[in-house]
Amino acid sequence: MKPGLLTTIQDLGRHGYQKYGLAVSGPADGYAHRMANILVGNDENAAMLEITLMGLKLLVTEKGIIAITGGDLNPNINGQKAPMWKSIEVDKGDVIQFMGAPSGCRSYLAISGGINVPQVLGSRATDLVGKIGGISGRALKKGDILHVFPKQDIRLKGRRIPDDLIPQYKSDVQIRVILGPQRDSFTMEGIQTFLSSTYTVTKEVDRMGCRLEGPIIEHVESADIISEGIFYGAIQVPKSGQPIIFLVGRQSVGGYTKIGGVIGVDLPKLGQVKPGDTVTFSEISIEVAQEELKKQENTFRILQATC
Repeated sequence: MKPGLLTTIQDLGRHGYQKYGLAVSGPADGYAHRMANILVGNDENAAMLEITLMGLKLLVTEKGIIAITGGDLNPNINGQKAPMWKSIEVDKGDVIQFMGAPSGCRSYLAISGGINVPQVLGSRATDLVGKIGGISGRALKKGDILHVFPKQDIRLKGRRIPDDLIPQYKSDVQIRVILGPQRDSFTMEGIQTFLSSTYTVTKEVDRMGCRLEGPIIEHVESADIISEGIFYGAIQVPKSGQPIIFLVGRQSVGGYTKIGGVIGVDLPKLGQVKPGDTVTFSEISIEVAQEELKKQENTFRILQATC
């Protein structure tokens, strides 16, 4: 009925094609995406809707089970507040609407069965730059009809994520990083500035990346390097000395120094930041980062098994 500011279909991404210049895509907040699929009994890679900030309005044409996770964009069903992080039943004729963002930036709407669009290179994820995946590689527009793979099971209704596993989306975000791969290109003062300063999210934030503004990070000499691959969470510092964090829609290569990378379990936080939010960084070891990831993956395994 209304497409909202930006609504796309996303599964967990199109992996293995960066070497050909294609973005991985997928959800900006992979944690919320996976949790939503668990709630509705889907495979964790099933396609769902990623809703940005506000405005999406949907008419339900067939009874089903849904779940809404991620940022609280004030979702309601038929004018009544819809519960989040819980599987709920919707009926034919219901109207689902997202009014605006009290917290976070993106919500995820999963439907039992998963959204049925063609796979392109092994993924249903929408790549807005490459114009592939989803519905013709574009955001939703008024009049689109979303088909769902058949899956009806009343036992799915009422599943709930435990409160201690539901993230709190704050305007001041703390991010843990591993320094490198070009840490030697920065002065000790530059690294200290990076780790001790507060940076503000600029208006140039989207699925491709997040530009930050704050104290200048000092290079030893030049910010230029021979172009190399850009990984998810890479923190690039061009000659301006202002950091840029690359996200799910990033380009394949870049030619500026990278001072560090965001650890895997903290990447979903960056999918929820908005202009004006603040970011601080702290250093963490690879070993601790791996342990954090193991703990998170174990949580997903437990939830999938118990559900």
